[in-house]
Amino acid sequence: MTINYKAEQYLEFQAIARVLHNVLMRYPNFESIQSFKDSNLGGNWPQLANSKYYKEGKCLLSLYCRTWSSVKLNDLKLDYGQLFYGPGKPVAMPWGSIYLGEQQLLNDDSTLSLKRFYKKNEISFDLEYNQPSDHIALIYAALDRLLEQAAENMENENVLDIIKVLMLQHMLPWTSRCLELIIKHANTDFYKG
Repeated sequence: MTINYKAEQYLEFQAIARVLHNVLMRYPNFESIQSFKDSNLGGNWPQLANSKYYKEGKCLLSLYCRTWSSVKLNDLKLDYGQLFYGPGKPVAMPWGSIYLGEQQLLNDDSTLSLKRFYKKNEISFDLEYNQPSDHIALIYAALDRLLEQAAENMENENVLDIIKVLMLQHMLPWTSRCLELIIKHANTDFYKG
């Protein structure tokens, strides 16, 4: 089954991937959250589904952005930290190998497979600090780039095939569990949304 999207839809998906990359990769800062508020991110988030969970998430994100002020920044940073880095064991580890590997280790076989995929498809990242390549935010960054290429050249079936492989083999098998844990353990409506 082939789904034919328009360039605008690819750009919309790209924008979503870019937001998720930035939200999941870095500790939140005032400027980024203020820009979400200024652009009405919650209200303008694309309608991708009609499920109860989607509607709840969009409502939570919209409410958080509408009521955002600098007073909330410390709580938001603490929430990000406890979700993805600890103290102790993070409650929503952002690395695929934790979910896919039998031993639940970082840089397991699934990470090595993703590294080979990135190399084969000339996908690389300039990172501020070392991070396993199966970090959920890096997968969203790869999608961001690939979706931009798809929008620019709708006839390039190769890019669409690369997107399919990235999603089916390296993303979808585990990211829903990671996102469920974020929603379950988040203390702020921002991360619940």
